[in-house]
Amino acid sequence: MLITLTVTRHVKYIFGRLPLHIVKRHKFEERWKRIKMSNATLPPCRSDPVIMKLDTPEFHSIFTPELNTLSELFKKYDHEIRVAGGAVRDILRGMRPTDLDFATTATPEQMKEMFTKENVRMVNSNGERHGTITPRINDKENFEVTSLRVDVVTDGRHAEVLFTKDWKLDANRRDLTINSMFLGFDGSVYDYFYGYDDLKKRKVAFVGDAATRIQEDYLRILRYFRFYGRIAENPHNHDESTIQAIKDTVEGLEVISGERIWAEWAKILTGNFYRELSLKMLECGLAKYVGLPDKPDIENFERVCKRALAENISFRPITLITSLLKNQNEVMDLHARLKFSAFERDLATFLVEHRDDITCEKPLKPYYLMVLNTKGKVKVMTEYIIELLKYRGQFDLLKEFENWTLPRFPVGGSMLRSHVSHPKQIGNLLSALKEIWVDSDFKLTQDELMKEVPRIVSDIEDRIVENK
Repeated sequence: MLITLTVTRHVKYIFGRLPLHIVKRHKFEERWKRIKMSNATLPPCRSDPVIMKLDTPEFHSIFTPELNTLSELFKKYDHEIRVAGGAVRDILRGMRPTDLDFATTATPEQMKEMFTKENVRMVNSNGERHGTITPRINDKENFEVTSLRVDVVTDGRHAEVLFTKDWKLDANRRDLTINSMFLGFDGSVYDYFYGYDDLKKRKVAFVGDAATRIQEDYLRILRYFRFYGRIAENPHNHDESTIQAIKDTVEGLEVISGERIWAEWAKILTGNFYRELSLKMLECGLAKYVGLPDKPDIENFERVCKRALAENISFRPITLITSLLKNQNEVMDLHARLKFSAFERDLATFLVEHRDDITCEKPLKPYYLMVLNTKGKVKVMTEYIIELLKYRGQFDLLKEFENWTLPRFPVGGSMLRSHVSHPKQIGNLLSALKEIWVDSDFKLTQDELMKEVPRIVSDIEDRIVENK
């Protein structure tokens, strides 16, 4: 087979930062040999990749005026363009795709030249180093269009690439067969590696050798589990050779950034079979490389998952992963690796701090006081408490708390200044008054609460004397 490849002028991610004209010839020839070798060892593929021609509502739904304009531009300059990856998979499943990606035979330079001539604005220039150009059509819709490419050298995170006009080679570099299909604008579905067959069988399989695909980008371990949760019908129907490949390569996750790992795992935890898939991931040895302790609290994780499934409620991903942790040190260790958002970090800390039952005559009193005394946003504290009540399986209290509206506390700090000997005592005084107010079911008025001030101030001063 004749392989047509184009070397981009932006060669810093292929040959380092040297201009192309001073790169030694043997360096390119070495890569060329690898390309020819990869073509000689392609996995089993169709001789004719066109498996059907679509004429479905889902297919027609993608054609906005802006996409039609984009299509005409590529035709005008004699470049082929197709829908790529996940959108093809979703359309074949009878779903309207929410995100479209495109692949083309044009190089980034050719696309830039074309769009410049046609006065089409290009945005998000950062994608160009990956071969992606993003035109904005009619100042209304952006389209990410990526040149067909071959990953020549990979380190498990990044790849050195050469551009090609061979659709099969581009399909071969993709992770899963169900993500390796293309869709022409005439409805033709191009399936080189039997992705449609796997889709019908609800099977998640790597393109070719699983270990090879994983070693090109170790994040594909988590992508495998994420798509398993979206495609498979049975939580335990894994191909054993795939699971073994994951176990053999799992240590490669050490080089993947925590942000990328958490982005994938969070999607797994909101998908189907999140309990079974997380346990399978731990069985494969992920804990050590993603920041979890050596002995995660699997028993607690299963208990929390069973509560969610029994009540048909959903947890935030951070809540589920926190159930694997025993204390705040483990939370902070995991945060150091996965780089949670501030909200996620603080929620995880809150959950492990308050995970044990709080004994109180009025079960919701401690939570009302948490809301009343929070130094942060009331809405955030309310969300923390809702997640905590779900986490602990207190669903009756959850319903009552969700229906509760925070009343306005009738006493302000300015009213108390003349009653204390030092301004620092105001905070303690307010906290005591709020507890009395909650005990009264929020019925005490301002005057009634102010009558309690002298007694509380006396108690505060007595404690100060005792502590001296």
